[in-house]
Amino acid sequence: MRKRLSDIHPLIYQTRIGQKRLFRRISDASKRRRFASERTGEELSYTCKKHQSLLRRRLGDSDPQLQENKVANLKIACPTIDGLLIRPGETFSFWRQVGEATAEKGYCEGMQLSRGEVVRGVGGGLCQLANLLYWMSLHTPLEVVERHHHSFDPFPDENRVLPFGSGAGVFYNYIDLRFFNPSDITFQLKLWLTDKHLKGSILSDAETEFTYHVFERNHRFLRDGGKTYRENEIWREVIDRRSGNRVREELLIKNFSEIKYEMPACENRDR
Repeated sequence: MRKRLSDIHPLIYQTRIGQKRLFRRISDASKRRRFASERTGEELSYTCKKHQSLLRRRLGDSDPQLQENKVANLKIACPTIDGLLIRPGETFSFWRQVGEATAEKGYCEGMQLSRGEVVRGVGGGLCQLANLLYWMSLHTPLEVVERHHHSFDPFPDENRVLPFGSGAGVFYNYIDLRFFNPSDITFQLKLWLTDKHLKGSILSDAETEFTYHVFERNHRFLRDGGKTYRENEIWREVIDRRSGNRVREELLIKNFSEIKYEMPACENRDR
């Protein structure tokens, strides 16, 4: 495979990142989106979705200290989003709320997934927060307008409770998680940490017309060209709240990623 210049020289790579960040700022300014920015400590009345994820999991042979650093990073990031109101016509942006994760703000080195590898980086671990927000948003009328998925799966499924590929990768500021509120309801994001979990909920000021069930189909591992891959589909069932009847099913995501760990057996498609 032919390498890009940005993959060869670190200075070129950093220059390219700077360009992409500048282009994102210019794009946002030119399109004049209404971004959610108001936060309040007063909670809205209705609960749309709650979820929690373990703060510490065994991830291959990675350094356990990186998970402790991740927890410290989440403690800094969560208050920047907690209580945020997403009013009708507004867009939530992960990075516009959190801002750049720098050492000057107190962020530590954590685990990051970058260019097909697991690396150390300041602010690492914030993808867990993006994962939580993305999963909860799928259970609301909020429309996901930007979401990125990692091109590889670095660790086996120990203690994983959500379907593979249902997370969201983030990297300041051009790899963002964004969702838009097309409804006439105001939503609110709530986030907090306990000793063991990152927890969150999406609240609303009125009851939504539908409820949602998100599930996986057609999951499998396969080999192709000497590499092992994992694929699946993420679907959503839309249910009328009053009658309990299914309104429709929607295909949300098709995932296909290279895995970076050993599998005992899988379908072989080597050419």
